[in-house]
Amino acid sequence: MADDIQATALRRGTAIIYEGVPYRVLEFEHRTPGNKRGFVQTKIRNLLDGTQREVKFATNDSVERAIIEAREMDYLYPESDGGVFMDVQSYEQLTVRGDMFEDAAPWLSEGIRVLVELLDGRPIGLQLPKAVEIGIKETEPVIKGQTAAKSNKPAVLENGVTIQVPTFLGSGDRIRVDPGELRYIERAK
Repeated sequence: MADDIQATALRRGTAIIYEGVPYRVLEFEHRTPGNKRGFVQTKIRNLLDGTQREVKFATNDSVERAIIEAREMDYLYPESDGGVFMDVQSYEQLTVRGDMFEDAAPWLSEGIRVLVELLDGRPIGLQLPKAVEIGIKETEPVIKGQTAAKSNKPAVLENGVTIQVPTFLGSGDRIRVDPGELRYIERAK
């Protein structure tokens, strides 16, 4: 079902099988304390029930990589315990629990296309597109003559998320944002 990877190759977002259970790596740090052997300290989230735990791997440990299928789906609407998505190929609808996409929730709007990750046919998470077009709800007013300035200012977007944007942008402007990094890309065309 899976192949093995070295513990030192673990990165944020990697899906692994640990003690027979699928997990996603949330944080990792390769440590080499003084005259002792190095290790990889990780924080992992159980993909089935959402619980988190910390695990320490020796640098020469190998870990089983989970094989995850990613399918393109459109977000349809929220439900009390998650959201409903539709497969763009088969038109099959699927409900994904809210705790599997809590970081992505503010970016979900009707019709947005995402990749829903499946493990053995069950949804375990989703990936947002690399760029999302959204409007600026509120920011400091534009200061005349600062069109070429390299400085930034905070802006609250339509979804309530605050990011840094160039000073030449104002309330009502539409921009493209990288939702994974909460980073301004460009003004929408």
